[in-house]
Amino acid sequence: MKGRVVSMTGIEEVTIKEFEVPKAEKGQIIMEVIKSNICGSDIHMWEGKHIFKNHVLGHEMVGRIHELGEGVVTDYAGQEVHVGDRICPVYYLTCLKCEACLEGHFNVCTHGSDFQGQLADKYPHFTGSFATHYVIQPNQYFYKVPDNIPDNVVAGANCGISQMLYAMEGAGVKPNDFVVVQGMGGLGLYTSAICDVMGANVIAVDAVDDRLEEAKAFGAKYTIDMKQFPTKEERYAEITKITGKKGPDIVVDVAGVPSAFDEAVRMAKIGGTIVEIGNVSIEESQCTSVIPGLIVRKCLTIKGVLRYQPYYLYRTLQFLARYHDTYPFDSLTDKCYSLEETQEALQKAANKEVKRAIIEPNQ
Repeated sequence: MKGRVVSMTGIEEVTIKEFEVPKAEKGQIIMEVIKSNICGSDIHMWEGKHIFKNHVLGHEMVGRIHELGEGVVTDYAGQEVHVGDRICPVYYLTCLKCEACLEGHFNVCTHGSDFQGQLADKYPHFTGSFATHYVIQPNQYFYKVPDNIPDNVVAGANCGISQMLYAMEGAGVKPNDFVVVQGMGGLGLYTSAICDVMGANVIAVDAVDDRLEEAKAFGAKYTIDMKQFPTKEERYAEITKITGKKGPDIVVDVAGVPSAFDEAVRMAKIGGTIVEIGNVSIEESQCTSVIPGLIVRKCLTIKGVLRYQPYYLYRTLQFLARYHDTYPFDSLTDKCYSLEETQEALQKAANKEVKRAIIEPNQ
């Protein structure tokens, strides 16, 4: 049986390639992809701003089991699995043997990207989710999807929502905390809903009216419009007023703008926590100035978060099963595209003409 994958062939250039769908080897699963989101990381890769080059694109996905390899009888929560079941895989590998894994940092396994980012022409070919099929490798976590979660909601569970649930629990969000969220894209909205469930007061910061309105629907108690408060001094004054002069307990930077980190350091309360997720580039051009003395004098905790511990995907699926109707997760995906329309979908997503595009490879 033939299948197709979307492969980068240059900066902002993709092509569809066809390969024989492999048979499931021991410990593997061949999954038929139902839906795959276009994540911000996919756009960065397409634009040539990532370490992955000319590979099979896509990593946010939901699918159904096409074939089970020898020995695969349950998911990573011990639930029995069968051909036809809906599943969601963690998009990276956990080798359990490298230096990071031996320290318990499974989310930064040094072999995590052994298949993600692989060239399309290299076997087993189906290593990204912009494809008709996807090969789940041995030691790659995956979980059955609860029946009540719609496909377009669960398609992003194995990336953004899991990362933010992991980050917020790690930051120790408590009831009545004030949490400033810098940037109300998908990650910011997920953060708002998660913190609202935890009983915290979210202060959403953005310059886009629609995003600020959405933030309210996702549980934000307060919004800061950067057009109304254009300087960091003005924003700090307003946030100080909201928090009763103490400043926010936690600041979450998902804006992806280096200067947001400097602003987070300035606004966080004494003894506060800053969660840095938005800035992933290590290029010199992405530097920003920070006053180190503020970190010392305010005894700040700074937590960088990449990916999530793999079992958090299971916890995220349980979260969505309970709350997907409470918050408008369904509204975050507003346009579906076929595999042949991937180039157009990436372009529109990069231009922010759509909120979150979904690829339906088998439509």
